[in-house]
Amino acid sequence: MQQFLMIILICLTVILNTGAQTLLKMGSGQTPLNLYLLGGIGLYGISTIFYILVLGKFNLSVAYPVVIGLTIVATTIVSGIILREKIVVSQWIGVGLLISGIWAISLGKSTS
Repeated sequence: MQQFLMIILICLTVILNTGAQTLLKMGSGQTPLNLYLLGGIGLYGISTIFYILVLGKFNLSVAYPVVIGLTIVATTIVSGIILREKIVVSQWIGVGLLISGIWAISLGKSTS
């Protein structure tokens, strides 16, 4: 049960980070303070709280690459879907390599 909770916390951290990145991109180039930027900053704050909970249970050497790697993968996918950015083949290869690396790191996961 506790392992399931940690997976949920990691997923929430990644989702909130990805949402923050997307909102910040949407708010860039507009007025200095707009709802997108404020929303992105707010999501970063909430994701930080979840990330701290993750750090309390996992070694930093596992938590950081897993969370950041998954965030990169999710942000790439969301930028293609929501922002309509073109994702080239080399980026998809990078996403595949990231997923492989995340998988390898998570195999040797350690708890604090």
